[in-house]
Amino acid sequence: MAQVIADRRDVDFVLHEQLNIGSLGKHEMYAEFNKKTIDLIVSEARNLAIKEILPTFKEGDEQGCRFENGQVSVPESFKRAYALFIEGEWLAMTEDPEYGGQGMPRTVALAASDYFNGANYAFMMYPGLTHGAALLVEAFGTERQKKLFLKNMFTGKWTGTMLLTEPEAGSDVGNLTTTAKKNADGTYSITGAKIFISAGEHDMVENIVHPVLARIEGAPAGTKGISLFLVPKYRVNEDGSLGEFNDVVCTGIEHKMGINGNATCSLTLGGKGNCIGELLGEENKGMRAMFLMMNEARLLVGLQGLSCASASYLNALNYARERIQGKNLLQMMNPDAPSVPIIQHPDVRRMLISMKAYVEGMRSLLYYAASLTDRMTVSADKDEKARLQGMLDLLIPVCKGYVTDRAFDICSTGVQVYGGYGFIKEYPQEQLLRDSRITLIYEGTNGIQAMDLLGRKLGMNKGKPIMDLMGEIQQTIAQAKAIDSLKEFASRLEKALNRLGEVAMHLGATAMSPKVMNAFAFAHPFMEASGDVILTWMLLWRGVIAAKALEKGSKKKDQAFYEGQLKSIQYFSQAVLPITMGKMDAIMVTSSAAVDISEDAFGAK
Repeated sequence: MAQVIADRRDVDFVLHEQLNIGSLGKHEMYAEFNKKTIDLIVSEARNLAIKEILPTFKEGDEQGCRFENGQVSVPESFKRAYALFIEGEWLAMTEDPEYGGQGMPRTVALAASDYFNGANYAFMMYPGLTHGAALLVEAFGTERQKKLFLKNMFTGKWTGTMLLTEPEAGSDVGNLTTTAKKNADGTYSITGAKIFISAGEHDMVENIVHPVLARIEGAPAGTKGISLFLVPKYRVNEDGSLGEFNDVVCTGIEHKMGINGNATCSLTLGGKGNCIGELLGEENKGMRAMFLMMNEARLLVGLQGLSCASASYLNALNYARERIQGKNLLQMMNPDAPSVPIIQHPDVRRMLISMKAYVEGMRSLLYYAASLTDRMTVSADKDEKARLQGMLDLLIPVCKGYVTDRAFDICSTGVQVYGGYGFIKEYPQEQLLRDSRITLIYEGTNGIQAMDLLGRKLGMNKGKPIMDLMGEIQQTIAQAKAIDSLKEFASRLEKALNRLGEVAMHLGATAMSPKVMNAFAFAHPFMEASGDVILTWMLLWRGVIAAKALEKGSKKKDQAFYEGQLKSIQYFSQAVLPITMGKMDAIMVTSSAAVDISEDAFGAK
């Protein structure tokens, strides 16, 4: 059975029917990106993903990376896939062509990445991290740094990473101990150790560029004293040629639950006193620089989760259509009744429609978030830019935290549909489950995402972003109420949205009171409830489009797809949203049990 990764009909639906991305072509900077061009881009991405990247999925997991004498070797098949990926100029899809980019809208790039990551996101971490590192150079580098580093990184000739995590400074970055001592020539001598560095060392390119968080000697404690430095594996001469080794040594790689094709490295900087870095941006402003890049990084992690979930769903769907097992429930008493495909069994159908609804809603959410950036880019209205940015900032914790939580659940369900076969390595489901698990942890754990939503995002700009987002949702509700087949679902969403507003006010007030610990004990349930409501909105929005298309007399080949959209919103509003309402009731109680229980009362030491 062929492995699949993303439903092209669904990708096209979100791009063109839901978000109308082709309309960006009306603006000068995106003039060449009409619908025809966008479709060609997605088709080329799909072809490369299926023909060249997908074959690396299983091999990358089984071979993993090899560490020997400070050197890391990637799975052999990665090298050809990487060469083809770079040849197609896919690394910097949204960036300035002057630096090797293609200048395309972010939503189109996300659609292409939907396929690439679905094929093998452990492989895609190498170019993905490079893009993020290059963005830091683009945003904060000097003209000299941009000239020396940017094109080499955006074209994939060199790769990049992010050196943040240390043994005693994971989520608490302020505790890092890596130091930077200023030299007479303006460079810095870097000394320290970093762990969990994805793509920190490998043999696919000639140089690896490390943006490094470190503290300049004498700088303030905590995050206020952290600066960002540019530390290449090999120093770069003024003419762009490579110089001497920069004393960045890989001391080992991790043996992990998943994403085994990506090298997760421990690095020592300056072990021989010879690691030189350049300041990237201003002194003591390193964390500010990192937060500027967080939206993109966290949206990418959400996409990684979605990609695993999408592949797991489509695999499960195809398997359920082909796997013959048991009689149809209505024929159980008939001794002559034949065995049927498991897709006829009610419980399998329950699992499949749940997977379908979540995958569709999550794809719409992530593409919508990307489209906010595109709309900001082409807007000349300062207030509109601020409105769009506020909604994007609000949605990012949901795009990362909620989406990856649900994606892992979907991958688990994908194993269940296969039964025992889902648990063995002959089929892709168990690897998708393993690979997806890290997305709940890195780029800020989902608990941190929930705390960010409650502690920072709800109160931004006196609550304007959440009111703006609720206004968008209300517009969809109003449209759905005008369609008979959607009235019930619109009313259910409206009730849930109003309740979410009450819960947000309650938790916000509690977080400002002496019961602040109680409030944050329910930050994650609040993120879950917010995600459920937002996904219901996305599915209702889809339903409005589908209902109108069916009413107008859609093409016969599209009818089943549109009918499927109506079933997704029906399922989600009738089977998921009532559970969400119960979650919100629990949040309003804001039980103190988790906060009040003594450490000893948790159990044995």
